[in-house]
Amino acid sequence: MFKNTEQSKYFSILYSADQRPLSLWDKKRGIGQIKRIQDKDIQSPVMELTAEGTNVITTYIACPSDPRKTLSITLPFLVMVIKNLKEDFTFEVQVLDDKNVPRRFRASSYHCKVQLKPFTCTFPMRLDDDWNQIVVNLQDFTERAYSTNYAETLRVQIHANCHLWRVYFTDRMYSEDELPAEFKLYLPEQFKADVASQIPEDSEEVT
Repeated sequence: MFKNTEQSKYFSILYSADQRPLSLWDKKRGIGQIKRIQDKDIQSPVMELTAEGTNVITTYIACPSDPRKTLSITLPFLVMVIKNLKEDFTFEVQVLDDKNVPRRFRASSYHCKVQLKPFTCTFPMRLDDDWNQIVVNLQDFTERAYSTNYAETLRVQIHANCHLWRVYFTDRMYSEDELPAEFKLYLPEQFKADVASQIPEDSEEVT
């Protein structure tokens, strides 16, 4: 999908304040909801993914939207800025290694131990209260789990339950001071009014 696109320091695949934040994503609501709302804590539009009960598997967004395509992103760090809703939450990322073998990494708040299979690695994830920046070092994960090297990311899938502000890739770990302004999650008193005003207070179903 992005094989012939320049991928430098930062490469974003979702920003909730965009006019069409899910234009690259497939949406599966299952027994749940996917909508854009105004998060009062950060005074910004966010994507809200929620599921009824504990069944988070059937409510998710996936990129690219066409399952026959792949992202072809070679930057090795996946970064997701999400809010912990204190409910079950999971996400997965599918990569290709240097042996041309697809590998799937799945993280969840409800697993308690690592499970390693030939093509899938599942591991537990602990989230802090409120907003979190999840950073996945795909090269390190691939090397430790399968003793191979990361080549590219094929697909990203994010399930309920969370508020999602931005999803992007980077070439390395960046400190908060190094990040461009548009990649920083500002505190309410710092957040720019023009970004916060792009969506009304009422929730908006995303199609």
